[in-house]
Amino acid sequence: MKKNEQMKYSNRKRREMEFRWPDIPMNVVLVEPSIPPNTGNISRLCAATGSKLHLVEPLGFDLTEKRLRRAGLDYWEKVDVRIYPDFPMFMERNADGRKYFFSTAGEKNFQSANYLPGDYLIFGNETVGLPDELLNTYAEQVLNIPIRLDNVRSLNLSNCASIVLYEALRQINIEF
Repeated sequence: MKKNEQMKYSNRKRREMEFRWPDIPMNVVLVEPSIPPNTGNISRLCAATGSKLHLVEPLGFDLTEKRLRRAGLDYWEKVDVRIYPDFPMFMERNADGRKYFFSTAGEKNFQSANYLPGDYLIFGNETVGLPDELLNTYAEQVLNIPIRLDNVRSLNLSNCASIVLYEALRQINIEF
């Protein structure tokens, strides 16, 4: 039996955990992502949580690329994906809603934010992060995930999105 078929034919029962999902979905924003599997993994995360995925161009890949589709498996049709030619257009089309920017340059811990349904969680490119212009313009909204910088330069983009999104959902769930 092939590895992927093991779960398909397993008798193990899957359980959906009791969880109060927010009425207004969360928003995950990727600014100029360049690694297809990261975006594919984040699309799957968005499908699993009912979050919207916003992609700000230029993208470092084609949305039909096989590696991107494979990472997102068959979940792409379950994701509300929106694409913007640049960050100013993203901001124009999403003027409402609170925006949080994530960077290793941030001085505030990501857990210090009081997340609400509909917030925008904004992440930068895998190799260079968010542009300095955005970090300077929105300095009060820049948050950081604690890591040991003596060991690693940064965390993987899809890991960061998962960490932050589930912390936001955890906080929101407590408020219900």
